[in-house]
Amino acid sequence: MWRVVLSPRWILWHVLAILAVAGCVLAAIWQWDRAGSALGSALNVGYGIQWPIFAVFFAYMWWRFLRLELLEHRETAAEGPAPAEPETVPAPPEPIGAEAGADTTAETRADVRAGSSADDAPAPWDASPFTRSPLAAPAPVTDAEAPGLAEYNRMLAGLAARDAAHSAGRDRETADER
Repeated sequence: MWRVVLSPRWILWHVLAILAVAGCVLAAIWQWDRAGSALGSALNVGYGIQWPIFAVFFAYMWWRFLRLELLEHRETAAEGPAPAEPETVPAPPEPIGAEAGADTTAETRADVRAGSSADDAPAPWDASPFTRSPLAAPAPVTDAEAPGLAEYNRMLAGLAARDAAHSAGRDRETADER
């Protein structure tokens, strides 16, 4: 437990939480003093009440994230040591009708986008309790799996090509008019 609480990452979170709470308390004291002065107003009283609520919120969130981290640490400790080798990701299935000599660069690009490399290591942002890991892109749908979707995609590609040709013709007409 102390290893988690005193890790460099959590020491930074401790310092930030203390600074946030202290800043909110100082702002509340300043607003209360300002409300009592000749230039004070009801707005300063409202801010004097609001800043302690922010301080409680910062303290609660610090406690909640630390508690979640400790629960996660206990769960991983109960599961046992992590495997020494990273798990290998199985190769994606070959598309139906793919030939042995077919160009697979599109598949390779899709695999890279989906993050299916065998030696994936968690990205630095995955370690933060405040961010979510990006989801892998779904595998493309083949004609055999969903013929209606494939036909729809072909229709959209045709419309996009027609629109691009129309825009190019219109651009040529405008250039000729100049």
